[in-house]
Amino acid sequence: MQHSSRSFWFLALLVVFMPAQAQQNALGQGPWTFDTYAPAGKIKVSVVVSGIKNAFGMAFLPGGDILVAEAGGTLRLIRGGKLEANAVTGIPQVAKGATAGLMDVVLHPDFVHNRLVYFTYVKAGTPPKGEDYYSTMALGRGRLNETETALAEVKDLFVADAWSSVKGGFGSRLRFAPDGKLFMSSPFRRDPVNPQNPHSDISKMLRFNDDGSIPTDNPFVGNPEYLPEIWSIGHRAIEGIAYNPLTGELWASEHGPQGGDEINIIRKGGNYGWPLVTFGRDYDGSRLVKVPVKEGMLLPEVFWVPSIATTGMMFYTGQRFPQWKNNLFVGGLMRGRIPGTGHIERIEFNSDGEQKRESLLEDLHQRVRDVQQGPDGLIYVLTEEKNGALLVIEPVQ
Repeated sequence: MQHSSRSFWFLALLVVFMPAQAQQNALGQGPWTFDTYAPAGKIKVSVVVSGIKNAFGMAFLPGGDILVAEAGGTLRLIRGGKLEANAVTGIPQVAKGATAGLMDVVLHPDFVHNRLVYFTYVKAGTPPKGEDYYSTMALGRGRLNETETALAEVKDLFVADAWSSVKGGFGSRLRFAPDGKLFMSSPFRRDPVNPQNPHSDISKMLRFNDDGSIPTDNPFVGNPEYLPEIWSIGHRAIEGIAYNPLTGELWASEHGPQGGDEINIIRKGGNYGWPLVTFGRDYDGSRLVKVPVKEGMLLPEVFWVPSIATTGMMFYTGQRFPQWKNNLFVGGLMRGRIPGTGHIERIEFNSDGEQKRESLLEDLHQRVRDVQQGPDGLIYVLTEEKNGALLVIEPVQ
């Protein structure tokens, strides 16, 4: 069955991408104890703070405080284990939409000395004739003051060529590389052409210097057939980026349609195939492609059928969970498009690839938007709910 209505696809995409709805399950106060796959044993999950509204990303400050980006356009501060009542000021006005506006937030690698904070947000533009909305994704930067209450010197470092009259940005992640370069995933659109269009920033992985300029060693610099900021193409919606500590490779989680979520190893100049190849189906259940592989297009390292709506991810490198060393943790909003099934997936690898998967926290029935290792070696989980929370996972000795 074919559907041509833009409004149909907009509504279908909301199932995965829109902020959590009012009927989500209440989290409760905790703490909770769960069994995990041996030899890990039991874990304890506690609420650090609640009252976060539709969170998307977080960044740990050197002193132990945490910045949290709320998708509605506010940057919040968790100080001393409490959510500050007032938002951090200085974030530009975001274009509100189904997937809201403020996305990821990261610190400059030399934050201790320069106090620079980077963020992505949905930026409004002047609508074309006949439209009432127009937006794209922008990369912003500001300097956090010493009291952690305001960003100063705020400016856009980059505005993506990904303009659309469909509300929402459909996700963006930021991650600094060990060499100081900044990777940014660009927004997804329901678009059969632009993910493979080298003159568009839609559905790409982008790479910048820390001032927003283009590195001279980007794969397409000097090639008039490509935008110079592009690092790789043919992605759908990247919502997690992490570095593999064993190989030094950049990995990224990517939303498929109905099924076909992926974890990809991001190669310089690589083409990941969307929408020409995918292991997923369309939202009406029909197959998007007859053959899910194509010569010259890179296969995922991990994929899911049905979808778990992949989000933030990290490789664990701490000491508190030695049995999980170098395991990959991936957040998920829901399994198989069923509300209340959000969780974390822990994936073990051996020298040949994926070995084991384990689902964690599914009994909490929360949409998991981000998962990160804290400076203390514990695992922190950001839920995306109207009354969302920051959770912490600890080992039970």
